[in-house]
Amino acid sequence: MGRTGIRVSRLCFGSLTLSPLQANLCVKEGAGLIERAMERGVNFLDTAELYDNYEYIKEAMKGKPRDRLVLATKTYAYTGEMAKESLKKALNETGLGYIDIFMLHEQESGLTLKGHHEAIEYFLKAREKGYIRAFGVSTHHVECVRAALEWDEIQVIHPIVNLRGLGIMDGSVDDMLEAVKAARDRGKGIYAMKPLGGGNLIRNFRECLEFVLGIPHIDSIAIGMQCDQELEANLAMFEGRPVDTETEAALSARERRLLIEPWCEGCGSCVSACRQGALYLSDGKAHVNRDRCILCGYCAANCGNFYIKVV
Repeated sequence: MGRTGIRVSRLCFGSLTLSPLQANLCVKEGAGLIERAMERGVNFLDTAELYDNYEYIKEAMKGKPRDRLVLATKTYAYTGEMAKESLKKALNETGLGYIDIFMLHEQESGLTLKGHHEAIEYFLKAREKGYIRAFGVSTHHVECVRAALEWDEIQVIHPIVNLRGLGIMDGSVDDMLEAVKAARDRGKGIYAMKPLGGGNLIRNFRECLEFVLGIPHIDSIAIGMQCDQELEANLAMFEGRPVDTETEAALSARERRLLIEPWCEGCGSCVSACRQGALYLSDGKAHVNRDRCILCGYCAANCGNFYIKVV
């Protein structure tokens, strides 16, 4: 992973999909899927404080050596105290002695990075003490990747990359790839997110994965998985094996969508949480522009009444 010294599998287990924000698997079922991925050589898992799934990771790691898993997590913390609480929560709820990669979640530009300087300073001190191994940022913005070039403290970048450029907020996929290459050339570790556009590109499963796998300056690719069928198909693609015809057909036919219950009260919390500008209020209820939605489910975390979810 760049110059961090951290070795990761090319396939990263994206755990958002099994969390309460999406599939909402029970802890035993979700942990079992993580374990089966680890048994097949996947040693890298991506999560976030927002996903509320640290318990799954704790269960999956029971009885296993700590170095069996490289764990990356993310936080929206911007003060030192908030960063301290985020790290404490991650360590306590995963039961792990350290976190491999701790990142600031959804950063946008050099200005937002500066606005998080207290949290950054805290994480750098935590790295010195051995509580984290590397510090980084996740982003949907080309500008953030470019800004990170000037921050030696940022060792890992987690950008959105897919064939259509879905979810990139301020440019094209070519713009993002140009910035990512520059970052990798500076020694930053790069692992991409949403190669299937949050599930919107599932009908082009093979084409999308071949596209991202063909990018030489990406160290690892995080793909959300919530069942053994998805795990097997992803492993086949990453190992250069044929995907079972029936499996590929089943995956290509699978559609995911954002469900907003008809009894939505129109409070607008989900609208303010959506970084894609995909949600809006009309007639006293929330509605979704499906052309802009990347099915991240972050809006669901802001709905106190659980009226919205990815299904």
